[in-house]
Amino acid sequence: MTLQTQLVLRALLENPAKQRYGLELCELAGLPSGTMYPILARLEQVGWVGSTWEDPAVHEQAGRPRRRFYQITEDGAEHARDALARAYRARKQPLPGWAAHPIADGGVSRGPGAG
Repeated sequence: MTLQTQLVLRALLENPAKQRYGLELCELAGLPSGTMYPILARLEQVGWVGSTWEDPAVHEQAGRPRRRFYQITEDGAEHARDALARAYRARKQPLPGWAAHPIADGGVSRGPGAG
């Protein structure tokens, strides 16, 4: 799972009962729309997220484009929490032996040319 997908899921899980429009989620996750919308489309395809379009009268009255609202599904929330927990645990694992080599001053060598 990419970091960007994790950020989207965290934004949706912030308040699972709330419907949020795409640009609102961009702000919450700190991602551009070109990253956000493909992730939302994939999450919707697998059933983790549902979406609905705003009533046309609302956006016409407000004088702005129509919004599409996204909400994490009940199953999606469960899967997302599990996936985020796995991703968190994976990040907390120590470096494998081949990735960290002790050097004379007690630091870690990160390979040729690394500072």
